[in-house]
Amino acid sequence: MPQLIFKGVEQARVQAISKALVDELQQLVDCPRDYFTLEVPQTAYVFDGEYVAVSPLIQVNWFDRGQAVQDRVAQAITRHLQQAGCSQVDVFFVPLAAAQYYENGVHY
Repeated sequence: MPQLIFKGVEQARVQAISKALVDELQQLVDCPRDYFTLEVPQTAYVFDGEYVAVSPLIQVNWFDRGQAVQDRVAQAITRHLQQAGCSQVDVFFVPLAAAQYYENGVHY
């Protein structure tokens, strides 16, 4: 954990930035590389009956690490995607409660 869900971003673009992004996030969040999950669901956006392109929207599910770390993580994600050609990037965080997160039937 953390889990990053990339919506409105092509899989190839996420693959291209994945190593450098996780390298940086690993240091910011202070957890092992294999705790990170990057997901790129097939998402379609519709407006007025038409499929439309949208700016990337990145959801970060994680255990809260404080505002300062959250700010740096959001900045890192934004910077990596902008360097990959995305001009507008939105990032939002979903804090998880340890007592409500289970691994193999046991909560944290």
